[in-house]
Amino acid sequence: MHGRDASNSLGPGFAISVRLDRPPKGECMTLNLPVFADVEAAAARIAPYAVKTPLIENAVLNDRLGARVFLKLETLQRTGSFKFRGALNKISQIAPQDRVKGVIAFSSGNHAQGVAAAAALFSIPALIVMPKDVPAAKLEGTKSYGAEVVFYDRLRDDREAIALALCEERGAALVRPFDDPDIVAGQGTIGLEIAQQAAARGVALDAVLAPCSGGGLVSGIALAISAASPGTHVVSVEPENYDGMRRSLAAGKRIAAPGGTPSIADALMAPIPGEIPFALAQRHLTDTFAISDDDLTAAVAYAARTLKLIVEPSGTAGLAALMSGRFSASGKVVTVVLTGANCDFLAVAQACAALQ
Repeated sequence: MHGRDASNSLGPGFAISVRLDRPPKGECMTLNLPVFADVEAAAARIAPYAVKTPLIENAVLNDRLGARVFLKLETLQRTGSFKFRGALNKISQIAPQDRVKGVIAFSSGNHAQGVAAAAALFSIPALIVMPKDVPAAKLEGTKSYGAEVVFYDRLRDDREAIALALCEERGAALVRPFDDPDIVAGQGTIGLEIAQQAAARGVALDAVLAPCSGGGLVSGIALAISAASPGTHVVSVEPENYDGMRRSLAAGKRIAAPGGTPSIADALMAPIPGEIPFALAQRHLTDTFAISDDDLTAAVAYAARTLKLIVEPSGTAGLAALMSGRFSASGKVVTVVLTGANCDFLAVAQACAALQ
């Protein structure tokens, strides 16, 4: 994917406005960016604990889209989300003498559970700064791993400032949700697995679609795919008005999305991509799309009713891009990463009812 124009070689699903051979600018030059070897090391590090999640194909979905679509089921990952991978890769490297000081994270839920579960494996105390309106399933899950929870207000409070103050007070390590090379490398193990699983089936993937918030997941996947399956494009999908990565790549610098009314994709509401994910995205990401809450609702309902899968709205972003036609999969072989299943069942029921 390096050193070539982002041309429309695969058809209308790849309408790209960003050159892939553009070097990182300004801030990107001084960042500690992970490389493919870091993803490989992360895969070995987390292997004893993380689930190598299945890559499945559904004939009904294929027929509907006129494509071959593989679903990477991170919904079956430990804690019900891909976030366990990055958190484990980071926390497992904390020196034994420092573990007693604990770890602190800020999260709307999935990173919280990943950090809490990974910390528990090493008997490390964990404190999570969470929004007051966090879905009950994510709050209950976080507490079930023994983590302490401190709440904040999404609209008024700076969650990172709260977490940093607590770190200073306790001497704990901060485990960031996406802007950390170890977190990105851990999430990148998904891309490595996808490439390996596709190769084992003798399948050449045209594209991999993944949700994007702060960008740690999709940039890690793009990093891994660029080396393990260099002919495959990687596409990020964000909620409308929370599409910071799309806007930033178009502008050539990190800029914030407008935000506003909260999206049903509560885990995809970071207003601006992290510095490390953005730098990697400039090098390795092929395209970006923004989708509506209606598209997400339809994808949640389709996953439950037709695919027989429980997926939270944030986790269906890639599927929503396919089903809405925002990304044209016709005639292609693609993988969609379904990133999490930590939602209230009532939300799934309501999505299904809305599309009767």
